[in-house]
Amino acid sequence: MFPLQLFNIFFAASTVNEPKDSEDDLSLYKRGDLLEVPRTLFTHFGIYLGDNRVAHLIPDILPVVSKNKAAIGKMVTNHRLILGVIAKVASVRVDSVADFAYGSEILVNHMDDVCSQPALEGEEVARRAEKLLGSVAYSLLWYNCEHYVMYCRYGMTISYQTYQFCTAVRKTVCSRTSAYLTALLGVGTMLYLGSATSLTAVTALLVAFLLWMAS
Repeated sequence: MFPLQLFNIFFAASTVNEPKDSEDDLSLYKRGDLLEVPRTLFTHFGIYLGDNRVAHLIPDILPVVSKNKAAIGKMVTNHRLILGVIAKVASVRVDSVADFAYGSEILVNHMDDVCSQPALEGEEVARRAEKLLGSVAYSLLWYNCEHYVMYCRYGMTISYQTYQFCTAVRKTVCSRTSAYLTALLGVGTMLYLGSATSLTAVTALLVAFLLWMAS
């Protein structure tokens, strides 16, 4: 069941509420601020550039299937984001604060209390964020929106979300319960190979899928 649980963790996010109109007070943000919002089952990050503009790295499948720049330029919905994660297609783009927030409350510079590295000057942070605009190589675990903003603001390409996730996976996979279940599954597959072919195939596909997403 562990692969199925991971699948649900990553991709059951389409049930999230649709965005609502944002009433954010733009005077709360300064150029170079690190903004974060809860989106789907992750925290999404961006860098405020000023004038109601946020630079953020976000997966999006639409550029792969359409050349309509107007449609691509619209707010990235959860469905577009999730399919972009699977396809590993992403870009650093600029959106309004409302589109970035997607109806959620925004935290400002919360990572300053978490990161041991002091933040760079706001103008330098924004300059780095703008320099990286465009298509990027995306990995859910190894280069996501948090890696992007951490580099821009602190000069460190790290992700606390990735670290926490990998720690949780390691604890689960290395537990005795997991070892027992894996052994039982192996024995059961060997004893009932004829009737378990479909289960074996599904398991193999899930393992391959997880390896693809982790790469």
